[in-house]
Amino acid sequence: MVLYAAGAQGAETPIPHGTLELIAENRWVTPGHGFSLGLHFQLERGWHIYWVNPGDSGEPPRVTWQLPPGLSPGVIEWPAPRRLGTSRIVDFGYKDAVTLIVPVHAETSLAAQPLARLGAEIRVLVCREMCIPGRTQLSLTLPIKSLPPVPDVRTRELFAAARKELPRAAPQNWKFSVDDARDYFVLAANLGAQITQVIFFPLAEVQIDNSAPQILQSLPSGFRLTLRKSDRLLKPIDRLKGVLVFSGNHAYLVDVPVSKRGTEKNNSSSGIHEIQSSKEGPQK
Repeated sequence: MVLYAAGAQGAETPIPHGTLELIAENRWVTPGHGFSLGLHFQLERGWHIYWVNPGDSGEPPRVTWQLPPGLSPGVIEWPAPRRLGTSRIVDFGYKDAVTLIVPVHAETSLAAQPLARLGAEIRVLVCREMCIPGRTQLSLTLPIKSLPPVPDVRTRELFAAARKELPRAAPQNWKFSVDDARDYFVLAANLGAQITQVIFFPLAEVQIDNSAPQILQSLPSGFRLTLRKSDRLLKPIDRLKGVLVFSGNHAYLVDVPVSKRGTEKNNSSSGIHEIQSSKEGPQK
């Protein structure tokens, strides 16, 4: 089923145990100015979809874009996930509602066209005690204007809420190290504040045992987090990449070299998506 809609918000399309909308942040496309699209999922209570690393089972939404010449999509910006599942199987994903943001590059050559028809085929796996695959086609049409871009009031709150859930780059004054300790990775952080709650979500699959307890040692200026390695990790890794979620749902990207000596190194931002450094720290 293909739905064509004019404006920044397409019609809701049914998916298993939920709905999906393709939305745009701006009222029109301005040649030479990038803009953002969003995939807004609304799920029935108890059902979930998956993060870029789904965890022990499942798979993330897959998108195939159909965009006119002059428009090219970037990578999906993934909000910080939640831990889902049971004590033996832990997945990473989203319940209730979530918006996945996709930046789009617009070339100046678009000026010769009056309209931009934006389409996307989405494959999604929706799960509770069982999983149901879904597949749908979405589309919306935006005018192309030479005027400066203007946000659409109908989608502004959805994009604002979604951006609050995106992990930020860790402040440059934070320092991290990762020790390879045989059956464990030990992630140590010096943040200048005591941390009493933190969860690590690995970007890559089969690096850590997702269902094993993450053992937190709170320190006066940070923490040490012990992560059991996955039984399916067959060779050493050079870097540990992922998202740290602190109390209050403050989430930060980390990309830390792995060392057998535990040499402390500065943190750098992850490759999930480009994001500016934040001066805000975690909640105590």
